[in-house]
Amino acid sequence: MEKVRILWVDDEIDLLKPHILFLESKGYDLSTANNGEDALEMIDESDFDIIFLDENMPGISGLETLNRIYEQYSIPVVMITKSEEEYIMEEALGSKIADYLIKPVNPHQILLSLKKTLDSKRLVNQSVTSKYQKEFREISMALMDVRSLKDWEEIYLKLVHWEVELDKIDASGMVEILEMQKSEANSQFFKYVKNNYESWLKESEDKPVLSHTLFKQKVLPHLKDYKPSFFILIDNLRYDQWKILQPIIEEWFKVEEETTFCSILPTATQYSRNSIFSGLTPLGISKRFPHLWKNDNEEGGKNLHEAEFLEDQLQRLGLGDKKHSYHKVVQKQYGDRLVTQFNNLMKNDLNVIVYNFVDMLSHAKTEMDMIRELAGTDKSYRALTKTWFENSSLLEMLKKISVAGADLFITTDHGTINVGVPSQVIGDKETSSNLRYKTGKRLQYQTKDVMVVEDPEQYFLPAANLTSSYIFAKENVFLTYPNNYNHFVKYFKDTYQHGGISLEEMICPFVRLSSK
Repeated sequence: MEKVRILWVDDEIDLLKPHILFLESKGYDLSTANNGEDALEMIDESDFDIIFLDENMPGISGLETLNRIYEQYSIPVVMITKSEEEYIMEEALGSKIADYLIKPVNPHQILLSLKKTLDSKRLVNQSVTSKYQKEFREISMALMDVRSLKDWEEIYLKLVHWEVELDKIDASGMVEILEMQKSEANSQFFKYVKNNYESWLKESEDKPVLSHTLFKQKVLPHLKDYKPSFFILIDNLRYDQWKILQPIIEEWFKVEEETTFCSILPTATQYSRNSIFSGLTPLGISKRFPHLWKNDNEEGGKNLHEAEFLEDQLQRLGLGDKKHSYHKVVQKQYGDRLVTQFNNLMKNDLNVIVYNFVDMLSHAKTEMDMIRELAGTDKSYRALTKTWFENSSLLEMLKKISVAGADLFITTDHGTINVGVPSQVIGDKETSSNLRYKTGKRLQYQTKDVMVVEDPEQYFLPAANLTSSYIFAKENVFLTYPNNYNHFVKYFKDTYQHGGISLEEMICPFVRLSSK
């Protein structure tokens, strides 16, 4: 068995020779440093399993060293301090140390801390990976016997569960296996949608909850005459991101219902969110509101009339007498101002609020190198979403809703997928620009990479021209033009996009909560 490698950092390291000899006699590999600068250089050059760090050192302090270790590395740190003052412990513990010891320490205390830190980590890792290995086989078997969209939802929720669990441990091998399994699931999901999507749009007893039926089926039955309700839509929120936010929200709310609905195609805001608020398919919106609907090739904003669509849906559902409000938060200042106006919101029966941050985050990953680095993987994308939420006006709004005892619905309009496989498309100048779907005349494409809709009306989609068609990209494909192809591919590869067919884009969270 490979020796555990320990780095011990203390400005009086020579006085700790007996401790070091004791640990070496127990089979541990010890390296030492007497200041923070040297320690950071050693950590950068070598792999250590655990670090013992003195709190009081000349130069950069132990706490400063700890913060830099925490920011750059995933190594457990045991802090050793002479002080028992509470503020020292709070600051250290707040920096995610694995353990702390008070000087003078004896060798057996050190040994106990080692075993507690490393063995618990090892046992947790083994337990999580063992459970996933078992469920890997179950998910693989389920993929061979999918019979309904509900089956797909169950598979996707299991995959999301293991994504979140594996985030917590060092299991890069398991993560790679999970990504391969999710890729296989998306490949089969695309085929399933291709064969069944049209039937979901038709009137049938077993059709799933879709964007345009969400409000009527999932919200309307739970609106109360005696209590205000808040319907909060976080744009672009995938199910895995919801699971990261859920533990924070559950400090204030009890989950009454946690389920999913299926975003319509295209899984893009213009279509899916307008359908949620109107209670109509895109084709239905274009016919009922020809003066408000804009096709992809038309100039102007495509999501400017959600308040009017909501008003119309409430009237059709017999809720015209309900006092309601609609707000879209795209800037922090507006979100903060909305929190200060909370008492006015409580005078309404229903408050609908759209928060656009996650959508902006996904676009920023395309446009800003810094965000590309911070959100380079799904794991870091989830972490960045959590950091935003913990410091957002949305969390402040949720706390006020909880204290006021109002009911709460949280959902989204669609998810996103990290794209990686380019596929060429040729179209005229009026072809839509989205990377995950295209609509236009005489499109030329790689048939294997897309689902084709030759007759948009059959899929309740508006057509800009009589010969217009739609194509939807599969899995993590993104649609590219042959002009300036290499630059285009390099720029958009590994960015988050939406509009096509994947589990991440189509299977969306819907959660009903009540105040604790």
